[in-house]
Amino acid sequence: MAENKAGTSNRGPMGGRGPMGGGRKMMHGGEKAKNFKGSFKKLLRYIGNYKFAILAVMIFAAISTVFSVAGPKVMGKATTALAEGLMKKIAGTGGIDFTRIGKILLLTLGLYLTSTVFNFLQGWIMTGVTQKICYRLRKEISEKINRMPMKYFESRTYGEVLSRITNDVDTLGQGLNQSVTQVITSTATLIGVVVMMLTISPLMTLIAFIILPVSAILMSTVVKFSQKYFRTQQEYLGHINGQVEESYGGHLVIKAFNKEKDMVKTFDETNGVLYESAWKSQFLSGLMQPIMAFVGNLGYAGVAISGGLLAIRGTIGVGDIQAFIQYVKNFTQPIQQIAQVINQVQSMTAASERVFEFLEEEEEDQEHEGAVSVENVTGEVKFSHVNFGYNPNQTIINDFSVDVKPGQKIAIVGPTGAGKTTMVKLLMRFYDVNSGQILLDNHDVRDYNRRDLRKAFGMVLQDTWLYKGTIMENIRYGRLDATDEEVIEAAKAAHADSFIRTLPGGYNMELNEDASNVSQGQKQLLTIARAILADSKVMILDEATSSVDTRTEALIQKAMDNLMEGRTSFVIAHRLSTIKNADVILVMKDGDIIEQGNHEELLEKNGFYAQLYNSQFEEAA
Repeated sequence: MAENKAGTSNRGPMGGRGPMGGGRKMMHGGEKAKNFKGSFKKLLRYIGNYKFAILAVMIFAAISTVFSVAGPKVMGKATTALAEGLMKKIAGTGGIDFTRIGKILLLTLGLYLTSTVFNFLQGWIMTGVTQKICYRLRKEISEKINRMPMKYFESRTYGEVLSRITNDVDTLGQGLNQSVTQVITSTATLIGVVVMMLTISPLMTLIAFIILPVSAILMSTVVKFSQKYFRTQQEYLGHINGQVEESYGGHLVIKAFNKEKDMVKTFDETNGVLYESAWKSQFLSGLMQPIMAFVGNLGYAGVAISGGLLAIRGTIGVGDIQAFIQYVKNFTQPIQQIAQVINQVQSMTAASERVFEFLEEEEEDQEHEGAVSVENVTGEVKFSHVNFGYNPNQTIINDFSVDVKPGQKIAIVGPTGAGKTTMVKLLMRFYDVNSGQILLDNHDVRDYNRRDLRKAFGMVLQDTWLYKGTIMENIRYGRLDATDEEVIEAAKAAHADSFIRTLPGGYNMELNEDASNVSQGQKQLLTIARAILADSKVMILDEATSSVDTRTEALIQKAMDNLMEGRTSFVIAHRLSTIKNADVILVMKDGDIIEQGNHEELLEKNGFYAQLYNSQFEEAA
């Protein structure tokens, strides 16, 4: 954890800032999308990478629609033939031509079967395109995470970031799969139906067209009111995920401090906003279909009346009326489908806005031309008049300067909030200094590529991190090309080998997601073994032995002394008994080095270090 000057950390149990760890300012229900048109254009450009597949989908959808739209008119011919045959039979001049009607029905069946085949093909292609887009987005988000600065993750909850990969990408994928195909099919159907209606009766077509402006006005009104709620809905899904993740991970702390009611209250507030935005967005978008159905029925009634009058006058045939009525139904259906798609597009665009917002976040400069190589780094480190603050207007490291020779063991001590961990973060370029320089082998750390620079450092933190996998794999994370024998030697050096062999499966035992099937002290030993295996030029130990017992601490200290021999090492410690043998001890207070020297020299000065050291032994006594 980064320490601030006040010595406080406004983090929740799982590391997010603020109440429940919500780093971003929560939106109030009713906030509109930041840039609906801009996000939609970005999404269209993204889809443009698959333009040939989309073109094939459009062609197949158009072909499917042509055959489907032709069906009612062909079927109308069968109805007309049947009506004419009945009239002839009544008049005694003939009968029903079932052979002709059978051929027409077979032709109709062939049209619909062909339409179904092409519809299946375009659906299959579109599903593939959608999944490729989702795969690519998740891949880009995953890669983006590794390029983002530490400050981004220190101001947001895990759940909020995870929501971009899960909820938002899923919403985007489902919306694309349904909306793109639906828009193409509905548009092609609408055009085809209009053409076929005009060939039957322009007058009846005009009557049917009256419903279009009414439909457009109603749809635009609903969209105007519903879009703002879709944005809020997607936003608060991320907040809900973050709170659930945080509550689950920190449930022991929550129970220990009797904060269950507070957590439930905070969750209920967030859930309430999600509920309000969700039901309003779904209710408003759900109004589209019944409204369109009502308007469509009005058009249907008008067409039926006018068609009957035209048939009485002999202007059109009975089969044409039957076909036209089917076309009117088919005419309103794609409009209703487009209205429904608008609902999906709103949700999809709100999700894409959050995804693209994340992909456009500020990145660390990973590489630059003319970067210095770290291959022959000796470990000489120099802090020269370093000033730094997490906020530009609040400096917590003031004019910090120190020279560290290769192979020296440097201990950094001081009260909480003095800036000890901050110095390490600056050294590894998790953050850059506001002014001054940090030099590694007489080169500014900014002259190295970040990834190369971090290869020169091995780190063991107070907060252990292990992933779901075997113990062997977790130790090998320090150096992926290490052999099993090298892993075991590193474990022995960290005094972890003995306890590993007592576990079921030994080195092949699988750790669960949060490594809760081993103790905190054992986790600490495994991370130390990982650092030993990495065999880096510079070692950083941030309270590395804080979770082990005194006896194990003494053993690890010996192993660490052997490991750090000939290597530059920075040791942050609160237990001052562990850094007596340090070459130089830097005593920090309020971002400044107020004392420096070895253990004996600092005790002789009887200054701040002596007070810290003696107070620990007084507490122990």
